[in-house]
Amino acid sequence: MDELVDQLAAKAGVDRAVAEKTVGAILGFLRKEGPADKVQTLIDAFPGSEAAIAAAGSGGGLAGLLGGGIMALGAKLMGFGLGMGQIQAIGRELFKIGRDKIGADDMNAIISGTPGLSQFA
Repeated sequence: MDELVDQLAAKAGVDRAVAEKTVGAILGFLRKEGPADKVQTLIDAFPGSEAAIAAAGSGGGLAGLLGGGIMALGAKLMGFGLGMGQIQAIGRELFKIGRDKIGADDMNAIISGTPGLSQFA
């Protein structure tokens, strides 16, 4: 997980702590909204993911008001101080690394099976 977080922080030009919370929020969102079996394979590919998901929290504020879905995730990530370009950079890099870890077919199944996610992949 440390290597993943460092890579994403460098790619998006954000603080390591923000990158870690962002990974946790994205994986938590995928767990809730995506195809369960494929998402669990992705989570299992990154030791420490469960702790990152827990650290990202369940949200609140605007993200909580939006209920769920990709808009709530975006609001949550913006609440971490990220801009749209940084969110896209982190998302694309995370999915690229995910393809390397679990294979393109499984990662593509996550992306296509999660509403609204394709714009960040």
